[in-house]
Amino acid sequence: KSFAIARDIPLIAVNHMEGHIIANFIKNEKTINDFPKFPFLNLTVSGGHTQIVLVKSLDEMEVIGETLDDAAGEAFDKSAKLLGLEYPGGPLIDKYSKDGNNNRFKFGKHKVKDFNFSFSGIKTSILRLVEMEVNKNKNFINENLSDLCASIQHTIVDILIMKIIDASEKL
Repeated sequence: KSFAIARDIPLIAVNHMEGHIIANFIKNEKTINDFPKFPFLNLTVSGGHTQIVLVKSLDEMEVIGETLDDAAGEAFDKSAKLLGLEYPGGPLIDKYSKDGNNNRFKFGKHKVKDFNFSFSGIKTSILRLVEMEVNKNKNFINENLSDLCASIQHTIVDILIMKIIDASEKL
């Protein structure tokens, strides 16, 4: 905005979240005849945003669900921090989860009305488990890192999938 003002050139406002959706319509050899048909539901999951959008047309989009606290990406990063992993933690959780048992640890899933998201419950659940187990065994995280990461990833992805399925069944 400052650059446009300084140069006295037009500023075109862009809703970057709509940009994520509209990117599905970029033509290339793989997608030329494969565009989504209207209306459709779009789940956008990024580092700072998690939302479900009912896309009626390129000009008509309605956010029907969004995060009430941290986005899914932030939940990954903050969970990784609890495990002592570097930032950004999401890719590290994914890396370590590949060798883990995703059902080994169960973490709380906050129940939120409608199609909104909350990831604060999972972070609290992870924190409590880690504190309790580290008090018993100082090497708990290192000895269980793959299973912890797999369970965290499974829980976050499961929340996302449950919400989009719920929205698709009710709309």
